[in-house]
Amino acid sequence: MRIVIAEDSAVVRACLVEILADYGHEVVAAVGDADALRAAVAAERPDVAIVDVRMPPGFTDEGLRAAAEIRRDHPGLGVLMFSQYVETRDAAGLLGASARGASGVGASGVGYLLKDRVTDVGELMDALNRVAAGGTALDPEVVAQLVATSRRADGLATLTTREREVLTLMAEGRSNRAIADSHGISERVVQKHVGNIFAKLGLPPSDADHRRVLAVLRYLQG
Repeated sequence: MRIVIAEDSAVVRACLVEILADYGHEVVAAVGDADALRAAVAAERPDVAIVDVRMPPGFTDEGLRAAAEIRRDHPGLGVLMFSQYVETRDAAGLLGASARGASGVGASGVGYLLKDRVTDVGELMDALNRVAAGGTALDPEVVAQLVATSRRADGLATLTTREREVLTLMAEGRSNRAIADSHGISERVVQKHVGNIFAKLGLPPSDADHRRVLAVLRYLQG
């Protein structure tokens, strides 16, 4: 993959560049602020951008806002957000934008990982691959805190315990096969659970929306 990194810490940038190169990816730009991110994406047209949520000058949500802009201007771009803390509103907002703009499995993906929890390089590569393929990649801690702050009940109250477990793993970006392996069941059973989830949440087939992302968004947002 061709990747742009936007991270204000020069040490973190250098580490990411080295790791990604070791795995055969090309870092076409590594920048330290949101303006440079916008310029790099416009010039290089990468497959994925790794973006820190908080960047200069205010260290609030500059990275998140820049990510929303580059996704709007470059619909095929996957974005993997990095954050030191769980920003529940930011994560839910990013998922919402992804769901509204998605058109199917090949739509651009989105991920949200905590820096301190990315200790397994394989997990980072897995998240990048899922995002590049149009899926989601959410840190389990992000999912847990989003669920804890959610107050939306509508169709969720009708989900069985197993359906909630499946939806939680969907929120982390797991494929049907990965979900099946984690629970020791067949993919056919997982597909049945996913179909039940879509039906109970009122998500009929649509050319305009990615139902897996919408189901996750319904689960996470209040």
